Amino acid sequence: MRVINVAAAQMGPIQKADSREAVVGRMIALMDQAKARGADLIVYPELALTTFFPRWYMTDQSEVDRWFEREMPNAATRLLFERAAKHQIAMNFGYAELTPDGHHFNTSILTDKSARIVGKYRKVHLPGHSEFETERAFQHLEKRYFEPGDLGFNVWRALGGILGMAICNDRRWPETYRVMGLQGVEMVMIGYNTPSVNAEKSEEGPAKRLFHNRLSVQAGAYQNSTWVVCVAKAGVEDGHPLIGGTLIVNPDGEIVAEAGTEEDELLVHPCDLDATAFGKDTIFNFAQHRRIEHYGLITSRTGAQPPSEN
Repeated sequence: MRVINVAAAQMGPIQKADSREAVVGRMIALMDQAKARGADLIVYPELALTTFFPRWYMTDQSEVDRWFEREMPNAATRLLFERAAKHQIAMNFGYAELTPDGHHFNTSILTDKSARIVGKYRKVHLPGHSEFETERAFQHLEKRYFEPGDLGFNVWRALGGILGMAICNDRRWPETYRVMGLQGVEMVMIGYNTPSVNAEKSEEGPAKRLFHNRLSVQAGAYQNSTWVVCVAKAGVEDGHPLIGGTLIVNPDGEIVAEAGTEEDELLVHPCDLDATAFGKDTIFNFAQHRRIEHYGLITSRTGAQPPSEN
């Protein structure tokens, strides 16, 4: 058995006025709980250090940039890295990254148990829009503030297994899991900030949003025979509600742990990476069963194009 004891660290709301230091204090408190429960790895949400700022329309770039981190670790997060090293817990969390040459990404990192960064992922599937849209109930301006990720869907050998990362909207796209699946991924870590109501379809509320969350993650886990740890930032941020629903899914697509609140909440579950082997060797034995000669449209065409009429 190759067991990683995983802590899924759901975070409750972060308000616009909350400081990085206050948020890091909450993250450390969750990490202390994870240590007490024997965790090897702690997974935090997307944009774990700040409120979900893409809901706010901003035209001043200096106002935008204050939500971004110019280095990692930095002064605000150093205590988190020090505590992780002390506890010998690997960690994964998301933040807004401003690179030295001026690029803006929605980013996630993976550290080893000494708090050394060993992997970085930048969100590929950016949802939303880039300009203010009056018909929306609220704005979702990720396309305004972030560039599409430029690192692809990589995996890393860490903690005795093969681990990968994705962020929020990536979980809805089967290509996300399959590209990592083709690299033998055994655990995918995903953080998300998902509004409780669809801004363009008001009748789609929390129940449907949670259903789609589970559906996407369970399908990705099953179809690639991998563990998936999917962690929310939840609750009401300055009047804007986000779903919870943090969950850990096994390689058979079954939910083995799920959050019950929209607050800071810790789920801990032992994930045996050897449990991925059966699916990878049988129904999802890619080498035996994939027919890539028929998959060309997946990479040659972006949008759907129906056949012409006779």
